[in-house]
Amino acid sequence: MIFIDQMANELNLATTPKRIISLVPSQTELLFDLSLRDEVIGITKFCIHPDEWFRTKTKVGGTKTIDLEKIKQLNPDLIIGNKEENEQEQIEELMKHYPVWMSDINTLKQAFDMITRVGMMVDKNFEAINLKLKIEAAFKNLASLIEPAQIQNVSYFIWRNPFMVAGNNTFINEMLQRSGFKNVFASNDLGRYPIISTEQLANANPHLIFLSSEPYPFQEKHFQEFQLICPDAQIVLVDGELFSWYGSRLLQAPEYFLKLVAKLK
Repeated sequence: MIFIDQMANELNLATTPKRIISLVPSQTELLFDLSLRDEVIGITKFCIHPDEWFRTKTKVGGTKTIDLEKIKQLNPDLIIGNKEENEQEQIEELMKHYPVWMSDINTLKQAFDMITRVGMMVDKNFEAINLKLKIEAAFKNLASLIEPAQIQNVSYFIWRNPFMVAGNNTFINEMLQRSGFKNVFASNDLGRYPIISTEQLANANPHLIFLSSEPYPFQEKHFQEFQLICPDAQIVLVDGELFSWYGSRLLQAPEYFLKLVAKLK
């Protein structure tokens, strides 16, 4: 069968894949939640969910440091990656030898599209559609409970030294918007993940500063440096997986966002 990925690449799969490698943590977890088991033979060292796979599946390097020789040894019949999380040069090399399906996700709609397309490709169409419907219902419930009058300005940090924030046209920004927050760095002029100065942060003067648990492991010990820049801002540690993972973890995201909003009132 012919399958088209989210970057308009065409894959021709003769049969349902039985030797799958996932190069993206959120999509690895999705494959597990679609009821795949032995079919997934390789994951990255960052694919920490589910724990049983992290402990037992063969690791093929990091998302941006793929071990091409290890992949060759595994001889996959499908590799699943992502435009943003994997390196283009490595993906292009893999495409010379294996069917590679790539996602490209900045919105919830694109996440739903990925879930259903992957489900169809791995012969888990029913499971994928059911998952999508559950996530859609959870986000509709979230939307009904968010009060526009309470929207607060926020900056969402993903890195330190240098300071890097989530900007416009990112999945994180969409999750912020759906949670009722306004991203002060969501400007097309700044780019998707801008590096910002302390002066830019001070001038933006956000009500809230979110420090994400990933990719940089922010902790409470980092609060003071941000508080010195924005004395009036409330600084909060947030779960980066629930703001940035676009697979089955989305089921948990709306409830987390509601609890976060309630805590900040």
